[in-house]
Amino acid sequence: MRSFLKSIRSLILLTTLFTLLSTASFAEASYKIEINHLLNYVKNTKCLYERNGDRHSGVDAHKHISKKYEYFKDDIQSAEDFIRLSATQSTISGRKYHIICPGKKRAESGKWLLKELDKYRSITH
Repeated sequence: MRSFLKSIRSLILLTTLFTLLSTASFAEASYKIEINHLLNYVKNTKCLYERNGDRHSGVDAHKHISKKYEYFKDDIQSAEDFIRLSATQSTISGRKYHIICPGKKRAESGKWLLKELDKYRSITH
């Protein structure tokens, strides 16, 4: 009987561990999909990305933000972390990035990306 109970405990422990790992993997995959969406959103925008006073196309902004994402990857656990660390301000000067879209007011890139993230989540969740 003890052997049976030991086996049951081991099975419960393994099942719990598997469930936790599956949940963590799913959460990680989910935020990486969101980050990929945001990177593509930047890349395909018709707006200009302003960094340190210079204006850049979406393609150029995508390249820059992707490099920062690779640099900060170990510190990123969510799409919000990605936005905060990779896409809102210059690491060197500390100046905020801005978005300039035709017919709209200049906006902070962080707010612009959080708005898109909310929109994306409302569609996918």
